[in-house]
Amino acid sequence: WGQYYTAEPEYLQRMFERGGRYLFQIVDDLNRRNMPTDLALLPFIESAFNPQAMSTAKASGMWQFIPGTGRDFDLKQNSFRDDRRDVLASTRAALDCLNNLHGMFNDWHLALAAYNWGQGSVQKAINRNKASGQPTDYEHLNMPLETRNYVPKLQAIKNIVARPQAFGINLPPLQNHPYYLAVPIQRDIDVDMAVKLSGISLEEFKQLNPQMNRPVILAAGTPQVL
Repeated sequence: WGQYYTAEPEYLQRMFERGGRYLFQIVDDLNRRNMPTDLALLPFIESAFNPQAMSTAKASGMWQFIPGTGRDFDLKQNSFRDDRRDVLASTRAALDCLNNLHGMFNDWHLALAAYNWGQGSVQKAINRNKASGQPTDYEHLNMPLETRNYVPKLQAIKNIVARPQAFGINLPPLQNHPYYLAVPIQRDIDVDMAVKLSGISLEEFKQLNPQMNRPVILAAGTPQVL
């Protein structure tokens, strides 16, 4: 998988530049929760760190929540906003979900498999192996190819980040501070006006606030914009 990713260095560069907007905050959140910081790289696998990504299974955002799981983790979805695409809300939900899965399986590889395949599917695979006297770790479970490749893909990205020179890759510099500022919203405001006041481009604003479905930001459901 390391060879797969590094075969397209331009794509890898774009992916890392995009991810650089969000990584500081995600790592900070993981550190506060005492969770492995490797998990900050998971959106590279899920969505190439595109917060506006939508899969054929209707999974949305950089952490790729399907509608039902999004609602389970308090991600609002209505005609005005979809918090599955909200940078901060979806990160909070993803880390809550991963933490719950780790509590359930007491193993990060199995937690990741469950994040991709579903906790029920992983538990059934474990039960099948137990019944036949086989090991119940990630490597020995019978699982779909996508799930089988999920942890190896994450490991490949981790290896590239840890040793870019070994892969012939130059990673873009990442500043050790947040890329964005969270500004509280106290009254309804048009997106165009918010962009004008922010002093950044519409494209940049949408990358930081991709949850908006309408050209107006409602203060009642939007505590802040980035």
